[in-house]
Amino acid sequence: MSDEAELYLQKAENELVTAQMLFEVSNNSTLQKEQFKLEKDFTFYSPVIGHSYYSIFYSAKAILVKNGIKTEAPEVHKKTLEAFEKYLVSTGKLDMELLKIYQKMIVRADALLGIFFMEKRKRGEFTYQKLPQANKEPAQESLNNASFFFKNINKILR
Repeated sequence: MSDEAELYLQKAENELVTAQMLFEVSNNSTLQKEQFKLEKDFTFYSPVIGHSYYSIFYSAKAILVKNGIKTEAPEVHKKTLEAFEKYLVSTGKLDMELLKIYQKMIVRADALLGIFFMEKRKRGEFTYQKLPQANKEPAQESLNNASFFFKNINKILR
């Protein structure tokens, strides 16, 4: 695997771990008070959604780079999503790689694409338009999606 693809995978994993930690801290007032010396309860669900999205984004960038496809600014997020769909999903290439890895269990690439698209939308909606406390369920869903997406892309690339 190229150094650039490996770097994106490391960034994706870092974002996923950050999201997991923030979710755990949000759900644990004892941890907040004893470990972090916070005087009141906080929730960090909005950043969980953002970090989950970036885990998915960097995972997508990693598999694209491995396949010789680079996306850059401006509109790098839009270009990455479009390239992921066009070069990996629409061509069936991602399905074939997943099929090789999971001989009995097929993970459909369109499910991965759907997660990427949905998390991109939620990042904007829940980061800028909702109160942090209202984001627990979407944050949990984002965390689950990011974990699923990262694990599958990671298995393909490593």
